[in-house]
Amino acid sequence: MRASALTLQSTTERLKNYFALTKPRVISLIVFCAVIGMFLATPGMVPWRILWAATLGIGLVAGAAAAVNCLIEQKIDAVMARTRGRPLVLGGVNSFETLIVSGVLGGIGLSLLYRFVNPYTMWLTLATFVGYAIIYTVFLKPNTSQNIVIGGASGAMPPVLGWAAVTGETPGEAWLLFLIIFVWTPPHFWSLALYRAKEYAAAGIPMLPVTHGAEYTRRHVFLYTIGLTLITFVPFMIGMSSWFYLVSAVILDAIFLGYAWLVWRRYSDEVARKSFRWSIMYLSLLFAALLIDHYLPF
Repeated sequence: MRASALTLQSTTERLKNYFALTKPRVISLIVFCAVIGMFLATPGMVPWRILWAATLGIGLVAGAAAAVNCLIEQKIDAVMARTRGRPLVLGGVNSFETLIVSGVLGGIGLSLLYRFVNPYTMWLTLATFVGYAIIYTVFLKPNTSQNIVIGGASGAMPPVLGWAAVTGETPGEAWLLFLIIFVWTPPHFWSLALYRAKEYAAAGIPMLPVTHGAEYTRRHVFLYTIGLTLITFVPFMIGMSSWFYLVSAVILDAIFLGYAWLVWRRYSDEVARKSFRWSIMYLSLLFAALLIDHYLPF
């Protein structure tokens, strides 16, 4: 009995480690944005088969990409305080297991998208996987201070994938959602990079605060947030949303701009942490406002 209990405990711990490889907190935001894209693509209800298959498929492929990212960056993760607790660094799983987990998750996810959704969504999701796991992780992140800006294209794809899942197309409205996340990414991630600059420097990662200094980065956090604010008004301007979304966007943008201003002009690590945390909440609430607005009777 004791041996069986130990075996069960060991198996449970290993499964927890596999799950941690997929970066579940990051994946939850990715899947959320993809689901919003699905609902915005249709005036009615998303067909149940597409809803579950696309949600699960996109989530599994995103988890596979996260596992590959952990595999490639395990030496970097060991240097940085926020990542040194990841399973590969602690030895909870090994590189071969990580590769297998990624392959299984990615294969199942792409198969679901091809079989139950449509081939176009499957190919777009595969391209997003390559963009994040290979182009960003291998080439952009260790070689350019614009890694977050360029690599943000992969992270901005979820609502486009969701839209394609429902309609088989990616119209301008889908790419507008892409643009919102694309411009949101730099002020979101640079806020983190500012108070983690020493860790990035120690790891040899050319994040903007490391290569161009804190003042330059703080100013660009504010400038990108201004750009983001202007872009979030476009859904209302083109008739994609109504007054509910516009009012919500104005309030959310005002708070984000307030944090960005403090990051630029009254910087402290605590302010940067608050800005980073708010940016996550901001994106969730902004897309939730779009969804609510989409189904309001006016």
